Amino acid sequence: QKREISNFDYLVYLNTLAGRSYNDYMQYPVFPWVLADYHSETLNLSNPQTFRDLSKPMGAQTVERKRKFIQRYNEVEKSEGDLSAQCHYCTHYSSAIIVASYLVRMEPFTQTFCSLQGGSFDVADRMFHSVKSTWESASRDNMSDVRELIPEFFYLPEFLTNANHFELGCMQDGTVLGDVQLPPWADGDPHKFIFLHRQALESDYVSAHLHHWIDLIFGHKQHGSAAVEAVNTYHPYFYGDKMDFNNIKDPLIKSTILGFISNFGQIPKQV
Repeated sequence: QKREISNFDYLVYLNTLAGRSYNDYMQYPVFPWVLADYHSETLNLSNPQTFRDLSKPMGAQTVERKRKFIQRYNEVEKSEGDLSAQCHYCTHYSSAIIVASYLVRMEPFTQTFCSLQGGSFDVADRMFHSVKSTWESASRDNMSDVRELIPEFFYLPEFLTNANHFELGCMQDGTVLGDVQLPPWADGDPHKFIFLHRQALESDYVSAHLHHWIDLIFGHKQHGSAAVEAVNTYHPYFYGDKMDFNNIKDPLIKSTILGFISNFGQIPKQV
């Protein structure tokens, strides 16, 4: 608020406090989607409508989507040690595969992505190919997609270009995957996209509302009744530090839970 530290630096600091690290794809630093406008020719950072609602998780960005996740929560009875536990989301906003999919055009992430996918690239239509379509999937269209962003979206234009000329495949509509498709306001320039995206992160609007998102990811709305009210509860297995593995005697169940956590993501430690 006092401009003594940038929003970017503050988020890096919070991620570090919460145990997130560039050295661990499973607990990679998590950053928020800050924009909702990926269609305009010019980006208006003085208009509140340009921005994502930072007070709501990705699963509650639209009224209809929020209603569906609340319905899911209410339909499942409380149960322990069961994959059908009561929660809003059975997928996570940050995981190894999400990180690797964003950075797939750069090594060593290309190899990481392929190894996580069983040795090859994913089906082209599921690959990260467009900022706009990824936002629409995570905020509106796909009930199994609630992903947030990674820090690179605010400083690293290179991850948006296919400089290594990887053959990423061809989509069903005939589009050959290459560089990531950028919003019109970026004029096809990854450097301009990063510049404007970083400006958005440091804007007055985000500075005034960022604490709401921090509450959801790192703070008191992370779990418990506040999380239920905020439509922000995840499968119990995602809360790794809340699991008491000493009480789980069955080695198969224990390995299943650990595999689940490593594949699908982990809630940061509460700051």
